[in-house]
Parts: sequence; structure tokens; C-alpha cells
Amino acid sequence: MSWIENRPLRIILRWQLLVTIVIAIAVGLLVDLQSAISAFLGGSVSFVSSAAFAIIVSRHKGYSASETIRTALRAEAVKIILIIMMLWLVFRFYEDVNAFAFIGTFVITVIVHSMALFVSDHTKNKINN
Repeated sequence: MSWIENRPLRIILRWQLLVTIVIAIAVGLLVDLQSAISAFLGGSVSFVSSAAFAIIVSRHKGYSASETIRTALRAEAVKIILIIMMLWLVFRFYEDVNAFAFIGTFVITVIVHSMALFVSDHTKNKINN
């Protein structure tokens, strides 16, 4: 069973991971290994924080509007705290960070996360009766 029951968030997480890997490879081929690592780290910050958000949202079982808002705010708070901590960790401990590759990939994967609104939550019925 998946930790993330929300289909749009599962799909978006896969896209974030794919975008991160593609950008890291492209940057590695075009620039250098340190920049590729920076790009991968930037995408990873967004991916990990989005995964935490998705796990919290997937555990939501309440049906009232106030419970839904409370869960969404808690998930967003955890996501922001993780982003701040991971950004600080990378800039503090990775001396060879290429800030452009790191922040650029981070921003692109954050934009990919916002695309979850466009992913349908319904699966198509493959059997037509």
C-alpha cells in the first residue's frame, strides 16, 4: 500500500523526481558534476518537502471543512519548515554548491508541485458495460 493515497499528489511526486533527474543529468553534461549535484539537491529539497505534505494530506480522515483546512495548513507548515531546514543544510555544508543550478531546479520542481491541481483524481473505468 502506498503511503500517499492522493492520486494527483502521487503523480506530481513522480514528475518532480523525473524533472529533478533530467535536469541534474542535463546540467552534469552541460556544466560539471558539482553543478549536477547542486541541481539534484535543489530538486530533492522540493521532492522531500512535497512528499511530507502528501503524506500528511493522505492521512486526513475528517470530513468537516475546518478539519480539512487544519490538515492543509499543518501540511503546508511542515513543508515550509522542511524547505527552510534543507536549504540551510545544503548552503551550510555543501561548499561547492552551484546556487544557480540548486535554486533553479528547486524553483522548477516547486512549480511542478503546483500542477497537482490539473491532475484528475478519478481513474478511467477500463471496462465499458
